[in-house]
Amino acid sequence: MNSTKIRLSILSFLQFAVWGSYLVCLGQYLGPAGLGSDIAWFYSVVGFVSIFMPAVIGVIADRWIPGQKLLGICHFIAAVFMILAWNYGQSHPTLEFTPFFTLYTLSVAFYMPTIALSNSVSFSILKSKGGDTVKDFPPIRVLGTVGFIVAMWFVNCAYYHDGHFGFTISDENPFADFRFQYTDMQLLVSGITGLLLAAYSFFLPNVPVGGKNDKNKGIMSILGLDAFKLFKDQRMFVFFFFSMLLGVALQITNGFATTFITSFKGIAEYANTFGANNATLLTSLSQISEALCILMIPFFLKRYGIKNVMLIAMIAWVLRFGF
Repeated sequence: MNSTKIRLSILSFLQFAVWGSYLVCLGQYLGPAGLGSDIAWFYSVVGFVSIFMPAVIGVIADRWIPGQKLLGICHFIAAVFMILAWNYGQSHPTLEFTPFFTLYTLSVAFYMPTIALSNSVSFSILKSKGGDTVKDFPPIRVLGTVGFIVAMWFVNCAYYHDGHFGFTISDENPFADFRFQYTDMQLLVSGITGLLLAAYSFFLPNVPVGGKNDKNKGIMSILGLDAFKLFKDQRMFVFFFFSMLLGVALQITNGFATTFITSFKGIAEYANTFGANNATLLTSLSQISEALCILMIPFFLKRYGIKNVMLIAMIAWVLRFGF
């Protein structure tokens, strides 16, 4: 069982390292590359593809392809398109919106379903090994946040220019402006990590194809669209409404927090400060707090119950974004 937990922890680590390589610092690359006015589109499209792609991939996993193999296939396709986006950026210092956005969209379209799919694969494997998902999954999931943080730190500190590669957090380093948080190299890091994860997924324990009883379901049910019926329940409507507000706040900070912090480099009194020159590393504080809170979930659930835990969490989100 311990070896299974280790393997799933590695899966979770890599799963979110792929995302953490660019999610919070993409705007710092897009702005200087000529797409500063289009940053919002790159974060909005994540939501658009997340409406239907997880349902489509879920149907495939249920009916035709074992979960761990489909996970590997999706990560491979997403990684290829991300590397193609990096390659386009290499040959086009000033980006054109349509080709670059298309490559990026195709990448996230295949990546976003893997978040739910990796959770499903982990749950299935844990259950097949006799594990307790409530007890065993949170420590596994927290490694995902650790992977996200490590990826953020790496792209914040790593630089490459004219054959020179290294790490720095000092703005006095002559290569500080070539750190990955400012360049298309963050996309290459994500793509390479995705390829590693794609290969790793194929060596996970088999997750049998299920869902044989969905043959009589309508297309709305198969694609998960009948879930919108839940909005008829007033309590569920309130829950979803406030969850969407939290999601809006999260995407705004993902898209613009680092660009806002980095903009202080243009103000003389802040130009040489640690925060202005290490925005990606600075914003990792929120992921660090997330990791610690995930570890506390089992304790809080047993002591206060799910309703109170969710209320505490929402209040914490208000405080987080207020700060």
